[in-house]
Amino acid sequence: MSAPQTPTISVLMATYNGASLVGETIASLQAQTFTDFELIVVDDCSTDDTVAVIEAFADPRIRLIRSPVNRRVVLTRNAAFAAARGRYIAALDHDDLCHPDRFARQVAYLDAHAEIVLVGTAANVLSDGTILPSSLAPLSTPALIEWLLRIENPLVWSSVMLRADAARRLDPFQRPDLVYAEDFDLYHRISASGGIARLDDELMTYRRHGGGASQTQAEAMRGRAADVLAGVYAPLFGDAAADTARLIVTHVMSQQPVPDRATLAAVGDALVRLQDDFLAQHSPDSESRSLIRWETARRWARIGRAGLRTGALKLGDATSVRPAHLGLGYAGIEELILSRLVGSVRVAQRRLAKRDAA
Repeated sequence: MSAPQTPTISVLMATYNGASLVGETIASLQAQTFTDFELIVVDDCSTDDTVAVIEAFADPRIRLIRSPVNRRVVLTRNAAFAAARGRYIAALDHDDLCHPDRFARQVAYLDAHAEIVLVGTAANVLSDGTILPSSLAPLSTPALIEWLLRIENPLVWSSVMLRADAARRLDPFQRPDLVYAEDFDLYHRISASGGIARLDDELMTYRRHGGGASQTQAEAMRGRAADVLAGVYAPLFGDAAADTARLIVTHVMSQQPVPDRATLAAVGDALVRLQDDFLAQHSPDSESRSLIRWETARRWARIGRAGLRTGALKLGDATSVRPAHLGLGYAGIEELILSRLVGSVRVAQRRLAKRDAA
């Protein structure tokens, strides 16, 4: 299989035992309205029919590389990147699906915004045959995405397109020692070369299934993500950076309920310090500032509601430790947070009443 010498886009795909899904993923690429791309597939010693499925596509844009040994996903992606010839690099896992306008929209955006080195898109979720909406922020600006990178991962890897010249400044492209958070780490490292943005239209579909790494390696993901954020937090938190990173990853990024009021207060204090530091350093425009405050407040409120649902918190705990600087976004946000907290309590009370009456 051959490919154009200088395609606009090189699509990177690592495969391993993906025979049941990879064909549909490649078909979604062939349906792209922007057709000037090469697909570099590196198969990591699959033991099923993955290679046969890929070879059945009579498409000269597909380049199949068979790894001589099993190297796992990060080194396999790095091998695909080493073979890339495009001006832009598009990420795509073998089980996710591109919508037809994905490449056209991202190329147009990067062509028009020289200051941006990486752009993702919104994504919906395919789970058990049902399309679910994304849980990520519905509206974004580059400043919001940069802020959210300090407290969570606001991008889906398979939605990402980046400038090849900026990616080649990374050594390595993805770091094997941060497997399970290698994409999160890449976003932080490449941000030294320019801005990161996201298109808010859903231009790809992420498959959620039992075999996915996000379902089977959640604890490892949290640990590696905390390692990434500890380095980001070090200038602000010093010796407390690692503990703060674990706190944020556990309760903000991974949405694990807090065990008590003191932990909720610690999360709020950390968010305020991080947010104030970011706003002081970056001076975002008024729209971005409002979005940053709104999305941060939403996350703190979500943590409070989770604590109420588990019984770890009482309503007085959640409202009394709410930091003053969380809830200064759009008009009415404080009332919105409080009403949702009250609503969660009322739902819990109704359930308890029904149980006691049974």
